[in-house]
Amino acid sequence: MDPSLTDLFSLKGRTALVTGGSSGIGRGIAEGLCRAGAQVVLAARDTGRLARTAAEFRALGGSADWIGADLSSRAGVQELAELTAERHGPVDVLVNSAGINLRPPMGELAEQEWDLTMRVNLDAPFLLGQRFGPEMAARGWGRIINLASQQSIRAFGNSGAYGVSKAAISALTRSQAEAWSPSGVCANAIAPGFVHTPLTEAVFRDPARSEAMAGRTMAGRNGGPGDFTGIAVFLASEACAYVTGQTIFVDGGFSVT
Repeated sequence: MDPSLTDLFSLKGRTALVTGGSSGIGRGIAEGLCRAGAQVVLAARDTGRLARTAAEFRALGGSADWIGADLSSRAGVQELAELTAERHGPVDVLVNSAGINLRPPMGELAEQEWDLTMRVNLDAPFLLGQRFGPEMAARGWGRIINLASQQSIRAFGNSGAYGVSKAAISALTRSQAEAWSPSGVCANAIAPGFVHTPLTEAVFRDPARSEAMAGRTMAGRNGGPGDFTGIAVFLASEACAYVTGQTIFVDGGFSVT
């Protein structure tokens, strides 16, 4: 490969914080960043899974560390941010992948479920962006990658609080881009289709439901965490320098059928 193209996508010398990075889509993203040369810091609640994932990344020859974090409180988010900065210095790439997916019927949605969904899915990405975005701008380079959803643009399957939080993530991404892109910080969101992760395991155990979801795509299949490796490396790299404020759908054509 032409060395200039290698340099365009290389993340050597960059530090990436990936929330929700020990499983599902977050893991697929984190592995891609690690393979591209970034020092990756994984954050989630399950410390055992975090430790195993980081060890597996290191076995690939990458640099990976982990921090146990509960993003359902502002104190937990602040603790994660400060521990990351203390251990690894400035964050160059922030990936907000951690999320919860509570989907009761709208009429049965409790205030506690609403509040928890917003704290994890929206407040945490906002607060981490506020912590690291201005520092990225001051250094003249940075990348913020948020995880959006099909529910960012349409409601189905008891979209409820989850759908509201994901629509807001796309808006937050645009606001971050407006604020910091003039200083070299690109903020973008990835909107997955239907992907086989621990959160969707129940649907994949039902072949009829899984096949029905695959049938709604143009690609004719559901997604996997590995489908997000390439787009994440692109969005985190120098190749993304003129792409910002976008919600990019990685869904096999699901969103346009």
